[in-house]
Amino acid sequence: MSITDKELYDEMCRVVGKVVLEMRDLGQEPKHVVIAGVVRTMSANSKIQRSELTSAAMQEVIRALGFEAK
Repeated sequence: MSITDKELYDEMCRVVGKVVLEMRDLGQEPKHVVIAGVVRTMSANSKIQRSELTSAAMQEVIRALGFEAK
């Protein structure tokens, strides 16, 4: 199945939203560098199975925030 741009964008928004809300709950300010680091760490955790869409969205979030994705 091919991932559409809209599906990818929606999943990117979901991933970033989840990170920002969790950071807020921990009392941290959601800066783009920190968000990219959290998403990169989440992405590197191979113990968690993710859909192709979520994995692609995580990589795009990292790139969109100005960092190199794996």
